[in-house]
Amino acid sequence: MDAGNQTGVSQFLLLGLSEDPELQPLLFGLFLSMYMVTVLGNLLIILAISSDSHLHTPMYFFLANLSFVDICFISTTIPKMLLNIQAQSKDISYIGCLTQVYFFMVFLGMDDFLLTVMAYDRFVAICHPLHYMVIMNPHVCAFLVLMCWFIILSISLFHILLMMQLTFCTGTEIPHFFCELAQVLKAACSDTLINDICLYVATALLCVFPLTGILFSYSQVVSSFMKMASTEGKYKAFSTCGSHLSVVSLFYGTGLGVYFTSSGTHSSQRSSVASVMYTVVTPMLNPFIYSLKNKDVKGALGRLLS
Repeated sequence: MDAGNQTGVSQFLLLGLSEDPELQPLLFGLFLSMYMVTVLGNLLIILAISSDSHLHTPMYFFLANLSFVDICFISTTIPKMLLNIQAQSKDISYIGCLTQVYFFMVFLGMDDFLLTVMAYDRFVAICHPLHYMVIMNPHVCAFLVLMCWFIILSISLFHILLMMQLTFCTGTEIPHFFCELAQVLKAACSDTLINDICLYVATALLCVFPLTGILFSYSQVVSSFMKMASTEGKYKAFSTCGSHLSVVSLFYGTGLGVYFTSSGTHSSQRSSVASVMYTVVTPMLNPFIYSLKNKDVKGALGRLLS
């Protein structure tokens, strides 16, 4: 088959986290458990927020959206991985790989955007409390979320359209447990210079601007903390930010950890193992962070389960 014939490539091979047959049952049980915990935990957060009228506020509206995105995020990669382990197969179709790349980028970007919007929400709530409900009214909240969806859907579609112009050789192997854009580009048989440039630019923009927004918001929040005379007021203000700060630290910490691991080693397998942290562990821990650190969510979950 002609290596330059893109349409002739019907599937790729996902090498997974390990090729050791003895480890496959352990990996299947571990990732199935983590997947179920993630879906159940985030679903409980959504149900608790929707069922409790006290949580019908902008902060919890964004949290419910974050939980929904986390469910979709982990569902993009883990079910296919579990299916391949169960079927003792490494195959993923060409269309399936493109679809996985697209939705992985969409939900990863939405995680990033929502954390930024939530930081802005805390900035308005603490620095402009008297105007909070005016500034963060339901229309503005809905607009912010829809704008985030529009931006990331457009950027992801642009990358997929560029990726569809590439050619791939028959039997292309991807040293990962899912179709991650950078790994797929490395496996292409044609020149990927334009794709690489667009990927670097998009990554820089989607990381620098949201992170700058988060840092600016919290710099203003800290400045407001310092002006508060009441210790109780400081504690109350910080308690509403603690959960979000923990999630932001986990998200960017694991993301940067994967980046430095990838750049500091030539082992693709070690890089794919490191990527488990932000693709699986972070969405799994988010519900626990919010339920343990936020008494309102904890109370709503208690009422829901009782």
